[in-house]
Amino acid sequence: MPAIILVVARREPPPLTFRPAVLVDARAVVSLIESAYRGEESRRGWTTEADLLDSRRTSNREIEEIITAPQSCMLLAETDGQLVGCCHVESRTGQLAYLGMLSVRPHRQARGVGRSLVARAEREARARWGATEMRMRVICQRAELIAWYERLGYAPTGETMPFPYHDPQVIARRSDLEFVLLAKSI
Repeated sequence: MPAIILVVARREPPPLTFRPAVLVDARAVVSLIESAYRGEESRRGWTTEADLLDSRRTSNREIEEIITAPQSCMLLAETDGQLVGCCHVESRTGQLAYLGMLSVRPHRQARGVGRSLVARAEREARARWGATEMRMRVICQRAELIAWYERLGYAPTGETMPFPYHDPQVIARRSDLEFVLLAKSI
């Protein structure tokens, strides 16, 4: 009996496109961020904070403020018109920029979307504001996330920031949380 050879063509994923968010994107951005960090859906990815925090990660109001703020950009990554990732980048004092809310849909994580978003955010910060350094904060208990950022060239600054336990919107599941600051020359 002749051997049957099955050839499976591997389809490349559609390319990512990037654009700044506008106000009508706010609800979709909140949904994306929540899916990446909170609740059961976030457990399908590796960026979940569901074991650390029970509160929401963000709100429509916060995202609308970020979108409309001067010196701020909520950068969106889309594939075939579908929102798959986002991050917030803003200008700080001098030539310093800040990166936050990096989020990728759980089913798209570990496929280069986050890496592409970070690279695009760095380019945006240099082009828009002349930034030469990008900083961010990460919960220090997120060792795997810190290691991922280190592979992208970010390094701990040695500085830490207290966790906002005093904020009534924050519901922590642990009492030992704090932020570590990471930085990279861009």
